Amino acid sequence: MGNVLALCETSGASLRSNALSAITFARKAAELHGGEVILLLIGKGVSAATDEACKYASKVVVVENDGLEHCLAETYAPIVAKAAKDEGATIVCAAAGAVGKDILPRVAALLDSGMASDIADIEGKNTFKRSILAGNAFSRIEISSDIICVTARQSEFAPAEPLGAAGSSTTAEAGEINALGAEFVKLEGGGGGDRPDLNDASVVVSGGRGMGNGDNFAVLEKLASTLNAAMGASRAATDAGYVPADWQVGQTGKIVAPDLYIAVAISGAIQHLAGMKNSKTIVAINKDEEAPIFQIADYGLVAKWEDTVEALTAEIAKLKASQA
Repeated sequence: MGNVLALCETSGASLRSNALSAITFARKAAELHGGEVILLLIGKGVSAATDEACKYASKVVVVENDGLEHCLAETYAPIVAKAAKDEGATIVCAAAGAVGKDILPRVAALLDSGMASDIADIEGKNTFKRSILAGNAFSRIEISSDIICVTARQSEFAPAEPLGAAGSSTTAEAGEINALGAEFVKLEGGGGGDRPDLNDASVVVSGGRGMGNGDNFAVLEKLASTLNAAMGASRAATDAGYVPADWQVGQTGKIVAPDLYIAVAISGAIQHLAGMKNSKTIVAINKDEEAPIFQIADYGLVAKWEDTVEALTAEIAKLKASQA
């Protein structure tokens, strides 16, 4: 028997949506390991999210310290490793986003444990399914160590629902905070302004190389603002310098599964499809009727973006105004 420790990302007084997916994985793992799910919150001011976290697990461990304002693997990993030992965890997990992928491998090294990255399912106590070949096949991973570190792909695990009764919380000390020579300099966002984060958004508007240049993305940004959507892009568009790299959706970018994904001037290369094909509803606008994106789209429009996007934005704005 062993508990499952889930490192959860927070935003203010709330858990981020990727944390809810990590909790769903943690619950499945706890059933197989015979223990309970324990949530771990780390950071400056993170205690604000304690009440929210207690809705999802019987126990929440909070490590709050001003020296943890910026998330660095060098400072966070020792805290996660210590919590895993203190709480009797046989699995340590996090969402397979930038934070989880940065911290968990270092935690695995500190615990001398095996690591299962970017997994799509858990099939046994120590057996996991992982997507390979841009989502066209799956590999089975078996870990033999006593403790297993796992990052779970957000798009493969539905957000967890609150439990019937709130759990309890406890605090733990951060101990010595040593960045080992690393230094936080600055965090550069993708210029999204007040729009939702790409990983948390229920609606995503993405553009591809067919947009022609970066200035043309202003048309898509207007649509995104109207829908309160996040902005995304294909790798071709980010490599061309049209938009920031952290807008990239795809195999080597961010994996998203929003309620609505609007792909504009994106042909649908297999690497891009791997990052968004699990979206609940996919709308594609492309002038090439043979574009691969239409094979997975729920709704497709064969047309130039120049002739359609502004009209679509205007119609949505009218509809929203009539419902206000």
